[in-house]
This record gives sequence, C-alpha cells and structure tokens, in this order.
Amino acid sequence: MQTQSLTSTSWLRAYYFTRALFSILWIVVAILAGAGHALLASVLLITYPAWDALANLVDARSNGGMKANPTQALNVFVSTLTTLAVVFAVTKDMYAVLAVFGVWATLSGILQLSTGVRRWRSVGAQWVMILSGGQSALVGAVMIKQALGTVKPTIFDIAPYVGFGAFYFLLSAIWLSVAAYRKQAMNR
Repeated sequence: MQTQSLTSTSWLRAYYFTRALFSILWIVVAILAGAGHALLASVLLITYPAWDALANLVDARSNGGMKANPTQALNVFVSTLTTLAVVFAVTKDMYAVLAVFGVWATLSGILQLSTGVRRWRSVGAQWVMILSGGQSALVGAVMIKQALGTVKPTIFDIAPYVGFGAFYFLLSAIWLSVAAYRKQAMNR
C-alpha cells in the first residue's frame, strides 16, 4: 500500500509540474505573439482545453483508469466538448470565446475540486487542487459576466486564468515534493 502511495505521489508531482510548465509556456506565447496574431491566438485558445482533456485522460488512466476516476472521465468529456466549442467560437468573436471559457472554467473547476477531495484520502496534500477548483468555478462565473459586457475581450482576459492554473499546479507539485522529502527523512 505504501509503495502504491509513493508511486501515486511521484506520478502526481510529475503531472503537476508538467501541467504548470505547459501553462507557463502557453502564457509566454500568448503574451509575446497572441494579441497581434489572430490565428496564433485562436490556436492557443483551442489548444488549452484540448491539453486539459489529454492531461486528464492520461492522469486518469495512470491512476486506475476512467472508471476509477469518474470526475476526471467527465472532465475529459467536458474539456473535449469545450475544445470543439472554442473551435466554433473563434470563428464568431472573443465574446463567444470568453463565454465558452467561462462555462468550461466553472464546470472543470467543480470537477477538479471533486477530484482533489477524492484524492485527499489516498494521496493527501490536495488542498491546493481543491482551492484551485473552487477558484476556477468562481472565475468562470466572472468570465461569463465579462462576455456579456461591452469591453471587447482578448486572449489577455484568459491568460490570468491560465496563470492561476500554473501557479496552483506548481504549488501542488512543490507541496507534494516537500511532503515526500519529509516522509523520507522520517523513515531514515
């Protein structure tokens, strides 16, 4: 049982670091080129929920499969559907894109929060993911409200959401690393 917990913790650390790195790179590209290049901005906007779907799929499969991880299985579906909705929305306008991201942030935040609560029992140190999921759900509501506003949104209205995701994934990875180090030190 302890070996399985160490494997799960090791997997989650790598997973969280990878998610953080991807998000940081996404933000850098968005800042450097996204606003001035509509096609690149569209690609970035489509890529982010697609990446989330893929990441949740890989994580669920690496931790017992889709049946054992129903919130992640649902998140894969929601993120895939969101990717398709963003493909359509980028052909309309950024108001539509922001609305789609808002709905997605709310739904995926609730699912992330649920996954964090479930994992807390087996892995621990999931308070950051729970907090992140809750904040994502709230930010989603704000995005929906902004999408109904008069100020035209840009990719820079999505970048802070991605940035907070990067922060929470990085903090989770560090938190799990510190917890694993402490556990090793106590077992010596």
